[in-house]
Parts: sequence; structure tokens; C-alpha cells
Amino acid sequence: MSRANADRLWVGGQLLLFAVLIVTAVFAPHWPARLAVAIAGIALVLAGGFVMLWAGRTLGSSLTPFPSPRGAHLERGPFRFVRHPMYGGVIVLLTGAALITGPLALAPALASIPFLLLKARYEERLLAEADPGYSEYLGRVRKRFFPGLL
Repeated sequence: MSRANADRLWVGGQLLLFAVLIVTAVFAPHWPARLAVAIAGIALVLAGGFVMLWAGRTLGSSLTPFPSPRGAHLERGPFRFVRHPMYGGVIVLLTGAALITGPLALAPALASIPFLLLKARYEERLLAEADPGYSEYLGRVRKRFFPGLL
């Protein structure tokens, strides 16, 4: 399979997860005690959105939904702490959205973790091929999504 086709499959998988979350959020039952859960959800959506914006601004013109690299790896901004802050932000934002809407929406939100982990591994292979300094970066920045966690 070509790299372009693989890139399209990864982005298609992400879009499918987002679509399932939206469908479950709209049509599935909502949380019974909504206020406290909704407040936590809003906080997570804001935190995830902030991390995504920070990572996106740091990436600049290299920002793309596709895993194929569009330049050398970065070691500034949130990339000093984790290798894939955008993916971490997506996970936090989706989990927050699920908390705002309903329990069934947690399934696609939590499914995004192994999906994005696999996508990150694929992306890291491509980055290691394209950027000789990436291997050293992997040694310095150990976590993929969340500092001290994952």
C-alpha cells in the first residue's frame, strides 16, 4: 500500500471515530446527573482544545492530519514534553465531549487511545526514516501523549 493511501486510511479511521462519537452523543441516552459530569466535560474539552491549539500553532505550516511528516520534528512548545501533543489533546477533548453528552459516547472516545497509539507508532517510523535526529528525540522525550503517563 502506498504511503498516501495509508495516510488516507488513518485519517478516515479518525473521522469514523469522531462520527461515531457524534452519533452516540446525539442519539444515545444522556448522563442522569448531568451538571457535575458536564462541568468536568467542559473542563476537559477546554484543556484538550488548548493543547491542540498550542500544538497546532507550534507546528505551523507542518500541521496536517496525515501521519506522513511535512518537515523535521520539533522540540519546542508542547513537543518538549510529549511526542504527539495533538493526539493527547484529541483524547482529552473527546473524553470531555463524552462527559458532556452521554455514557455511550465514552466508547469511541476511549477507542481513540489505542487507535492514536497505533497511528503515532506509524508516524514515528516515518519520522525516523525522514529525520536522522528523530531517534535521539525519542530518547529524550519518552512519552507520546501525556507527560508522565502515556
